[in-house]
Amino acid sequence: MIPGLPDVAELQLMFAQYNFWHFNGEIPTYCIAYNARFSNLAGRITYKPPLIELSPKHLRGKPQELRDTLLHEMIHAWLHARGENPGHTQRFKKKMRELGLTSIYHDLGKATPLNESSKRYILRCEKCTMEVLRKKKPAPNVVCARCRKELVAFEVVEIKPVELQRAASRPPRGPFR
Repeated sequence: MIPGLPDVAELQLMFAQYNFWHFNGEIPTYCIAYNARFSNLAGRITYKPPLIELSPKHLRGKPQELRDTLLHEMIHAWLHARGENPGHTQRFKKKMRELGLTSIYHDLGKATPLNESSKRYILRCEKCTMEVLRKKKPAPNVVCARCRKELVAFEVVEIKPVELQRAASRPPRGPFR
């Protein structure tokens, strides 16, 4: 359980209540879950399997935004169940207005991770010098996507801010000297 958020059982109950109140029970059963990996979205729906995922990072302590996001995803599910285009169509926006939702977009800002990990990994190809940054420890025997050579992994153990200095100002170029 995450402080400031209803648990999954409560989410399922909210889904059932909203389905009955706002959609006449027309939406088939969906699994409602949290997905802590979301960094730039508040919610997402998949139709197979029927799943609505919500971002705990963006919705923690924000019951109105949680309600609005769940209803937003439920409109997608409702349109899909009716055989209509489940995208952000005029029908979608009409149903949003009926439910008192004002925008298909969220202004939830940048959310900090629930569990910040200080571990980061750099994977480097010694042949083509390609580098990638990863949060999770890479599997052994990972190969370069460009040249198929084995990558070398480095763990970043210290992260400290670096002050970047501006380049010295240069006199203007061109015919206007």
